[in-house]
Amino acid sequence: MGKIELLAPAGNMDALVAAVKNGADAVYVGGKKFGARNFAANFDYDEMIEAIKYCHLYGVKIYVTVNTIVYENEIKEVLNYIEFLHTNNVDALIMQDIGLISLVRKKYPNMEIHASTQVHNHNDEGLSLLKKMGVKRAVLARELSLSEIKNLKTDIEKEVFIHGALCISYSGCCLFSAMHGRRSGNRGECVGSCRLPYRLYENGKEVKTEGEYLLSTKSLCTLKDIDKIIESGVTSLKIEGRMKSKEYVGYITKLYREKIDSYYLKKEFKVSDEEIENIKKLYNRELTQGYIFDNYGKNLMNIKTSNHIGIILGSVLEISKNKIKIKLEKDLNQEDGIRFDNDLGLIVNRLYDEKGLLVSSVKKGNIAYIDNKIGLKNAKIVRKTQDIELIREINKYKERKVKIAIKLEAKIGERLKVTFIDNKNEITEYGSIITSAINAPTSFERIKEQIEKLGTSPFIASKTTIEMDENIFVPIKELNEIRRSLSHDLEEKRKYFVPHEVIINEIKEKEIQDDNNNPLEISIFVRNEEQLKTCINNKVDYIFTSDYSLYKKYKNKNIYYRTRRVSDNKANYENENLLVTELGALEKYCNNNNIITDYFLNVVNKSSITFFKEKNAKYVTLSPEVNIDIIKLLGNIKNISLMIYGRVELMVSKYCPMNMIIENDNKKCDLCTKNVYALKDKDDNIYPIVNEIHLTHILDSQNLDLLDNLPDYLDFGIRNFRLDLYDEKENEIENLIKVIRYSYEHRNNK
Repeated sequence: MGKIELLAPAGNMDALVAAVKNGADAVYVGGKKFGARNFAANFDYDEMIEAIKYCHLYGVKIYVTVNTIVYENEIKEVLNYIEFLHTNNVDALIMQDIGLISLVRKKYPNMEIHASTQVHNHNDEGLSLLKKMGVKRAVLARELSLSEIKNLKTDIEKEVFIHGALCISYSGCCLFSAMHGRRSGNRGECVGSCRLPYRLYENGKEVKTEGEYLLSTKSLCTLKDIDKIIESGVTSLKIEGRMKSKEYVGYITKLYREKIDSYYLKKEFKVSDEEIENIKKLYNRELTQGYIFDNYGKNLMNIKTSNHIGIILGSVLEISKNKIKIKLEKDLNQEDGIRFDNDLGLIVNRLYDEKGLLVSSVKKGNIAYIDNKIGLKNAKIVRKTQDIELIREINKYKERKVKIAIKLEAKIGERLKVTFIDNKNEITEYGSIITSAINAPTSFERIKEQIEKLGTSPFIASKTTIEMDENIFVPIKELNEIRRSLSHDLEEKRKYFVPHEVIINEIKEKEIQDDNNNPLEISIFVRNEEQLKTCINNKVDYIFTSDYSLYKKYKNKNIYYRTRRVSDNKANYENENLLVTELGALEKYCNNNNIITDYFLNVVNKSSITFFKEKNAKYVTLSPEVNIDIIKLLGNIKNISLMIYGRVELMVSKYCPMNMIIENDNKKCDLCTKNVYALKDKDDNIYPIVNEIHLTHILDSQNLDLLDNLPDYLDFGIRNFRLDLYDEKENEIENLIKVIRYSYEHRNNK
């Protein structure tokens, strides 16, 4: 196995240059559309070409995120964009939308694809499906432990996150932002719902907590144990941070580069206190080693704040209308950023010493004064959130050089021959015929000095071989011209490196139009036996339950067991009726079971519908993110199901707030079988919590209700309508069923 890849983020060209110069093996970036970080600056077409050339010049791979779900009316545009990337030599695409992945594999078979973490890559069966599709690499879920990663046997490249922000939702599969911010996390517009304040309720009563940011994780940092991750057998180590500054990207890349290189050189592997402090200054919400090193509860979460907290700078001694007096525990410099414990912050433009004199810095242990330009009235602690001296030091990084070998031949009667060789190219240029020296001969040392004088070029000579006759004359001017010419030509060759042959196939999507005269069918997800009985009594066509014992008790052709959203698939459900929630279960059971796909698979376009139907799905459930206009674009397609009423599951998490807050970090508890829990936001919206064997499911605070649009959906050809129940009773369920059936009958009787 080759040396592990260090993969760095870049939200703009400055960050990309910082990543490359500080030792990244690969960089991932996004375009102006179709990337999961729409609020980064990102790269337009010209900037993307520049970025590709720059990376390839230094032998760095460049991956582009096309990792959003893509609506039907965007398919042509996204394929044109991917073709642009392919023909301009991007090394790989990072993608989420399964339908689009399938389409791209057919149209651009030589385009390398990496499955984004949002594909929910957490078990071997899912990885196996991706490999069969032609996906080269899977970005693993951040929830997997080191032992779980080691136990994955599928022969596919595996990429893991080693540093940066964490999503509290498993694999980042979250509908919170889409349903409550009207900006889709699956489309790069996440509003950060997990970073907002919430209160925990037990049986309707508020539980006292130490903080109110109950879904906010600390920042991942695995630097101290990076050797253990290297030894796990993964291919790539990924730093999160396309929204971060070039200084953050540069410094974090530099640290991990040094630690990775130390590992391979078998040098002492130690992380200094200063390095950790510098990381904290650049960005942190406190640091955690994450699930990969079995950090749970308080080791994972910072519920006191969701902001960058920096490091403690000192304590506030006095506050007046004009000045703030601070006792310093760390040095304070003009242009540093600071934040007080009430979340007010500022950039220190004017700094005063204890005598009231304007100064550029005040050393730790002393008193400093700053202008009270934010109207601060009370505070105890002040933190440093930007260190200007650290930023200046980071920006002094050295120029990265590409090592080349140089061969020079100078034989009397033959033309001067110079060859530059890198790891992929060998280019040669010839000069004039070598003659004997009339006066002073050109020495070996002079020739070597001149040919190695690569100056501001991106190259450095690692090995120079010179074969020359004695007493010869080599024109130094000509030697310099050849060197400059070879440097230019090699630079151009590297910039236009082609990672894979460009193949573009003409494809025709299968026609999946159907008539819209199919019979009405109703699907209902139930949460208890009473709801299930009501559905049976009302002749509901498909009944789903996540309670396997309940499924077995009432099992018939219309009752389906909903598989777990996070599963190692060790349980055997062969020949069962299954509502599958993730790719692993689909792959394992698609040939021997009655399969319906759940809305968690994010189906929003025809290509995804086609893909899942080809995997023998009886019905394909659309994502709740599709609106009426998007559904209309799908046409009359048989065997798709639309959730038309119920509580959307916003997220599933490995984190349990009840364990951490009530049970004080215990990994196992039975609280959720005894009590009813919920989160309440600042607007008093209540989000029910449902626990399922160490997974926390958070439901929407209100029901999705599209019943008024039933006539339109029927006109579009949809005939299977899904209801997801929470606490509805018999009468409510029967009324919902009647509304759907009445709409269908009324349409047919027109």
